[in-house]
Amino acid sequence: MKIKVLHQIMEWNEDVSASVRQTLDAHNVYMINIMGSPGAGKTSLITGLIGRLGSRFNIGVIEGDIAGQIDAQKIAALNIPAVQLNTDGACHIEAMSIEKILPEFDLDHLDVIFVENIGNLVCPAEFDIGEHLRITILSIPEGDDKVEKYPLMFTETGCLVLNKYDMLPYFDFNETRVAQNYETVNPSAPLFKVSCRSGSGLEQLCAFLTGKITGRRP
Repeated sequence: MKIKVLHQIMEWNEDVSASVRQTLDAHNVYMINIMGSPGAGKTSLITGLIGRLGSRFNIGVIEGDIAGQIDAQKIAALNIPAVQLNTDGACHIEAMSIEKILPEFDLDHLDVIFVENIGNLVCPAEFDIGEHLRITILSIPEGDDKVEKYPLMFTETGCLVLNKYDMLPYFDFNETRVAQNYETVNPSAPLFKVSCRSGSGLEQLCAFLTGKITGRRP
């Protein structure tokens, strides 16, 4: 019975995610789902991308958290339309939540929506929320074994951001191990080495995202 119910939930989420994507496509809005562990640097990455892409694209942000509005307030302080999505205990965002929150935005005046998913390397990977691209963040302090431990998260992503790269000298982190494991599970998706603190690597990531965003336009 539990398997049947889970199967029904996943099918229902797929139906809603398709509807979300159709809505976004109708308004030429490109949605990017950013996933990673708590503290991996999801909000810092979003603010870094806003600083470099904001002059070219109109950006909105959906901030997913179990509770609180800390991250949404950080984004709003940048004069970027941001909506807080609290899951009240759920470990991931579902497509229905995105569908309900999209009317909070003026989609005709947006080009991109970043979604900061719940900090988790398991559940978010299983739920399509209607995004066009997924970004997975792995930070240096988390350790180099995460691709092996949580393969779905890294298999179902459009690119991997190895964040806090400036901290590499201070941790026993084997980046070759990560790169090899990532290439095994997701050989066609690029890996970017980024430091949100220094800005290193962000230009390369922005160039990749710009190509994805403009490539979707009619």
